[in-house]
Amino acid sequence: MLEVIGLECRRGDRRLFSGLDLVLGPGTLLHVRGRNGSGKTTLLRTLCGLFTPDAGEVRWRGESIRTLAEDYRRELLYCGHLNGIKSDLTGLENLAIAARLDGDPVGSDAVWQALARIGLRGFEDLPTRMLSQGQKRRVALARLILSRARLWVLDEPFTALDVEAVALLQGLIAEHLAGGGLVVMTTHQEVPLTSGQVARLDLGG
Repeated sequence: MLEVIGLECRRGDRRLFSGLDLVLGPGTLLHVRGRNGSGKTTLLRTLCGLFTPDAGEVRWRGESIRTLAEDYRRELLYCGHLNGIKSDLTGLENLAIAARLDGDPVGSDAVWQALARIGLRGFEDLPTRMLSQGQKRRVALARLILSRARLWVLDEPFTALDVEAVALLQGLIAEHLAGGGLVVMTTHQEVPLTSGQVARLDLGG
């Protein structure tokens, strides 16, 4: 369970949001909405422990994420605006390194299968600098297939994806929710988010 209690975040002298309370149980997707500058990315980074709020607390399974530290991060997968891949490394190498950093080391067969499932068969051993923006995004999102994290925090995950990849990502999210996982995400794209229990949070209103 993910809890947000009395959360307040500021950017300089400007308050983005305050008094924010949330409780998200297994199988729930939270769609965070709002105009540019409303604090969506700040909220997501705060949920990941990457940004310190001005007030309030984030709890995972009833404990503060700051107290849990690495124990929390092992149950979290964050995919931000940037793909977080190294251009000189192949998709295979990027995913193997990411899995180790996530605490989920996997075999090479699993990495090959993840890249094939995400639509990169035949591109697995090319340096990612040679891939299109959509293909680079697919490499980053292949982490979702390999990860055992219970909480996915996804910031505009559909960016640069074609119709086929959008459908594939929606399927991955639906599978994760059906297995009792949680998803917190932002998206400007009109995609049906109806799998599992969907909650919506509007910021800046």
